[in-house]
Formats: sequence, C-alpha cells, structure tokens
Amino acid sequence: MKVKSQIMDAPAISRALMRISHEIAEKNRGVENIRLVGILRRGDPIAKIIQSNIRKIEEVDVPCGSIDIAFYRDDLTSLSDSPLVRSAQLPFDVNDKDIILVDDVIYTGRTARAAMEAVIRCGRPRTVQLAVLIDRGHRELPIRADYVGKNIPTSRSEMIEVRVPEFDCETGVFLMDLSEESQRVSN
Repeated sequence: MKVKSQIMDAPAISRALMRISHEIAEKNRGVENIRLVGILRRGDPIAKIIQSNIRKIEEVDVPCGSIDIAFYRDDLTSLSDSPLVRSAQLPFDVNDKDIILVDDVIYTGRTARAAMEAVIRCGRPRTVQLAVLIDRGHRELPIRADYVGKNIPTSRSEMIEVRVPEFDCETGVFLMDLSEESQRVSN
C-alpha cells in the first residue's frame, strides 16, 4: 500500500475527538447514563481518549470498556476455517444505559452492526450510538454514525489507515492507495 496523503495529524485528531466528546455530552444532556465501548482494535484507545476528554469537560468518570466483534461478524467463515472466538464481555451493566460504540473508521457498516449485536448480547441498552473518527462512505448496511470526526469520501481502491501510538508508534490518519497492490497481486 502506498500513502497518498496524510489527512489528519495528531493535533487535528485531538481536536476532532474533543469535539465528539462535547457533542456526546450535549446530545445526551449530561454523561451520567453514558457507557463507552471501544471496538477492538483501534476503537479502544479512541474510546479512552473520549473518556479522558469527558472527564475534563464534565468532571465525571464515564465507564469505558471494549468489545471484540470477531464472533459477531457476518463473514466469520470466510475469514478462517477455525476463527478464534471470544464472547462479548463488558466491565459494566448495559441494561437501560446509553451505549456509545467507538471505532476508528466506518466503511460498509458491518463492523458497527456486529458491535451492536455483541452489546445487545450483554443486555438491553436504552440507546446505542456510534462515534467514529472517520466516515469514508460506501455503506452496505443502513447504518450511520451519530458523531463523526471527519468525513473523507474515498474510492474503493483507497483505504483509510488510522494510526495510534498503542499499535503504530505514531498518530495520524492516512489515505492509502490500494490500486498498485491490487495490480501486483493479480499479475
């Protein structure tokens, strides 16, 4: 994959996540009933940043957990003959809570659908909302994010790569070109 351009640097990501944090508090008229759920992998550190931001804004420590959606994916059998499956577990009760799912990028909507299913297996939330750093379009399911850091229209030959220090030793959002790699693989 080739980097076409850097879309956001660390300060831009920080500003976008602070704005999302304010929007979450405003839309929910406070944060007392909020529970943050980061979608593994990169949604988890992003959820923790939002948790920290809300602590600064509202002076409330919002519970934050993470969820592995691998078991709930609709393409599970196409990923592997024997996928590693973990059941959904959260460190708090979801019943009658306002759950904010947090992810790095929304694309087809399938990850968000799987995350909703995983949360609902844990209980019956009052609401489920979705916060994403990047919305790149190309939905295959009728799912939209409630909170978006930045909309980045892309082609299907492009990919958005969110880099966070926990996994990538840097912070940034990059537009990647997949077309060169696709041509090499088919030759």
